[in-house]
Amino acid sequence: MPLADAQALVPGLLTLPAEPVEDSRALMLLAEWCGRYTPWVASDGADGLFLEIAGCGHLFGGEDALARDLLERMARFGLAARVAVADTPGAAWALARFGVANPTLLGDGSCEEAMLAAALGPLPASALRLSAAHVEELRRLGLRRIADIAALPRAALTTRFGAGVARRLDQTFGRDFEPLSPHQPAAPDRVRSAFAEPVRARDAIEAVLDDLLGRLCARLAERGRGARRLDFALYRTDGTVATASVGTSRPSTDARHLARLFAEKLDHLDPGFGADVIALAAPLTEAFAAVQTTHIKDSNAAHGGLDALAPLVDRLDNRLGAGAVARLAPVDSHLPERAVARCPPLAATARHPVPWPARGLRPVRLFDPPEPVDAVAPVPDDPPVMFRWRNVLHRVARADGPERIAPEWWRTLAARNTSKTAPGLFPDSSSDSSDNARDPPRVTAVDEGTATRDYYRVEDTEGRRFWLYRHGLYRPGAAPGWFLHGLFG
Repeated sequence: MPLADAQALVPGLLTLPAEPVEDSRALMLLAEWCGRYTPWVASDGADGLFLEIAGCGHLFGGEDALARDLLERMARFGLAARVAVADTPGAAWALARFGVANPTLLGDGSCEEAMLAAALGPLPASALRLSAAHVEELRRLGLRRIADIAALPRAALTTRFGAGVARRLDQTFGRDFEPLSPHQPAAPDRVRSAFAEPVRARDAIEAVLDDLLGRLCARLAERGRGARRLDFALYRTDGTVATASVGTSRPSTDARHLARLFAEKLDHLDPGFGADVIALAAPLTEAFAAVQTTHIKDSNAAHGGLDALAPLVDRLDNRLGAGAVARLAPVDSHLPERAVARCPPLAATARHPVPWPARGLRPVRLFDPPEPVDAVAPVPDDPPVMFRWRNVLHRVARADGPERIAPEWWRTLAARNTSKTAPGLFPDSSSDSSDNARDPPRVTAVDEGTATRDYYRVEDTEGRRFWLYRHGLYRPGAAPGWFLHGLFG
C-alpha cells in the first residue's frame, strides 16, 4: 500500500529507505558464513538461502539440531529467520515461508509423496512459487490451496495455465528435478573442526590447521591426488568468515610444506572474537605420481632438481603473487624480443629443455620495445661515433660489430605479400628502366620485425656499454633508423 496509507493505519510506523544492493551484499556474506554447515549454499531471491545438508546433519547431532543451531545463531545476529528441512527445494521453500512450526522438519531424506501432499496440501497456492498473475487466476477459480491444484487432472491444468504451474507442482513433490547453483563451487575434498568455545589464539589456530592438513593430505594420498590449491576458512562467531588461500606449483600431499605456505597468511588472518568452526578445502587437485625413493642422499638430483625446487617456487609464488615466478624457455627465433618465452617454472618441458642456441654476447637488460635514438655514424656498416638517448649525448669510445640478425623468412614473406607497394618497387623487366630510375622505390607499410638488423656493442667515454642496432630498411630521403635494445651490466 502507499506509505501515507500505512502511516495512517499504524501511527509511529518506523520506515527506512530500501537498499537492495546492500541487502544483496549482506545476503551473500550470510551465504558464505553458512558454509560452516555445508559447502553447498545457494541464494533464493532477495531474502532466502538454500542449504544442501545431505550428509551434514550427523556433524551437528541430526538435522533437527542443525536447524535449531542455525536459528539460534541467526537470533544472536539480530536476524529473524524461518527454517524448514525437506526432501525437495520446493517443499522446503513452501514450509519455510508458509509453514506453522519453526523450524519445520519433513521426513528423514526418504519422504514419500503422500507425506509431502499431507504437509503441503493446506498451504496457499503462492507456496508453489507461482507468479502473481497465476495466483490471482487460481484464486478466482476457487483454487486457493496446493491440495486443490494437485487434485486437478494434469491435462486440464496444463491447458488452462500452461506448463509453468504443472512444472512447479512436480518440482515441489519431487517428480521433476530442480537444480540449484551454489554460491561458491563446492570443493570435493573438505575437512572441518567444530569447537564448543571459540578459538582465537594464533597457536591454537596453527594447531587446528596442522590437524586439518594431516587429515586432508591423508585423504588425498589414498585417492592418488595432490593439492594444487587450498582454502582455509575461519567461521567467526560474529557471522563473518576470514579466509586464506595458497597454491602449489605441483600436486602436493606434504602437510609440513603446506603448513609453511600458510604461515605467512596467518599473520594477516583476523579471527575476530573467535571462530567456532574451522574448515580446510582443496578445490583444485591433480593426480599425484609417486616418486621412487632411495637411500642415496639428495636423490632429487636425479630428477633434474625439480622436486627440490618445488617448495621454493611455492613460497615465492604465494609471497609475490600467482604467476610471479616463471622460467624462460628458448624459442626458435633470431630476434631477441622473440627468442624467449615465459612458462611455468616446473612445467613438464623443463625435464627436457630445448638447448639454448650459441649466439653472440647478449645484454642483461633488454628494452621492449627497443627505444629509438639519434645516432651519427658512417655508412653503410660502421658503428656510430655518438648517439643521443633520452636527451643525453653519449660519445662512443669503443665498438664491436656489426652482428647481422635477419628475421624469420616466413615473417618476411608474409609482410611482402600483405604490404602495399607503389609502382617501381618491383620493376617489370619489360618496362623502361629510365622510368623506373625516375620513380624510386616507396614502401607504405613497414614492419620493423621483418627488417634485417645490424647490432653493435658500444662503450661510451664513461664506460657504459650499450647494445644498438640499425635496421635494414632505408627510406628515400631519410637517415637509417637506430634503436637501443639493451644495456650490458
